[in-house]
Amino acid sequence: MGSSGFLTFTPKFPPNFNTPTKPTSHGAKGMAAATPSATARSFGFQNLMETFTVDVQRAEGRPLNVPLIAPFTIASSRLERVENVAIRIELSNGCVGWGEAPVLPFVTAEDQPTALGKAAEACEFLKRSDGRTLGVALAEIGGILPGHEFASVRAGVEMALIDAVANSIDIPIWRLFGGISDTITTDITIPIVSSAEAAELASKYRKQGFKTLKLKVGKNLTADIEVLQSIRMAHPDCLFILDANEGYSCAEAIQVLEKLHEMGVTPVLFEQPVHRDDWEGLGHVTHVAKHNYGVSVAADESCRCLEDVKKIVKGDLADVINIKLCKVGVIGALEIIRVARASGLNLMIGGMVETRLAMGFAGHLAAGLGFFKFVDLDTPLLLSEDPVLEGYEGNITLQQC
Repeated sequence: MGSSGFLTFTPKFPPNFNTPTKPTSHGAKGMAAATPSATARSFGFQNLMETFTVDVQRAEGRPLNVPLIAPFTIASSRLERVENVAIRIELSNGCVGWGEAPVLPFVTAEDQPTALGKAAEACEFLKRSDGRTLGVALAEIGGILPGHEFASVRAGVEMALIDAVANSIDIPIWRLFGGISDTITTDITIPIVSSAEAAELASKYRKQGFKTLKLKVGKNLTADIEVLQSIRMAHPDCLFILDANEGYSCAEAIQVLEKLHEMGVTPVLFEQPVHRDDWEGLGHVTHVAKHNYGVSVAADESCRCLEDVKKIVKGDLADVINIKLCKVGVIGALEIIRVARASGLNLMIGGMVETRLAMGFAGHLAAGLGFFKFVDLDTPLLLSEDPVLEGYEGNITLQQC
């Protein structure tokens, strides 16, 4: 029986690539209009940063509003529809790139009007700034959209610019970032719901072949345990990731691990058990989880910049870093990945609640680099409709072999 819930990044392109009626997901085949000087070069990402000259003809941000199949509730917020921003960049050679800036209340710093405004500012800059290498252009975008405050928009603009350049040289993004693989396997998320709803979802995902369930917890300790028991009955062979989204106190987080141990359940990961500023609590939960129960702890909200990673490394505060492009941007993520790997930390890749634009780019990055231990790129499956054309192929049907 083969694994399921996997994504394959197959280069494809729609018939009308220049003017799609919907955003086009990453991995599209580049147009033949790439310049001769570009096609003669070698194209690792770092080399591309230094050698490809960017000439942006058009750039804009657009509202990207999509209903969810059901409300998505976590410990810190509740979402009923995606209200993100799509970024479209077209180079002078006609090649187009797309990116996405997610907006998640209480998590991202930007709301949609702010994101649209900052995207417009960055797009206007790019249209005026021809003759720069990709690396210089990305660095200047980082200056216009600095820090955590504008990280989501920065990530969307970076995605779109890199995607346009990759299309110019006819190379899918997973190859650009190393080419280790064109396939990844994702978990699937169950939000905070009742025990009965959780069991129904777990049964559904079991039939679809998902082997790892990521369960949102952290709002009510007793209810969380009841939900875990229900899921265990509906999908007895599943692997668990617990994601508290900062919802527990240190004592509650340890109590959850104790209760699960009594149930004979060992999560493969415990993500952000305590508040992002509770560094002492994070370190204590990590120590207890690792030494008493053999459970790894991931820092998500506690890791919003490179300095946070260095603090986690120095204090041995977590075992895993959750990389989200919308928290730190694409370039920031690559730097954090480098430091985390050099320090012996494991890596997870995830997102907010995004369409296949942002999740596609993150999937390309993860597949191309090839060393993410945990993959959580399932949010397009939670949407009631797909606003994106073409792109990666997803297989969520159980395979018989």
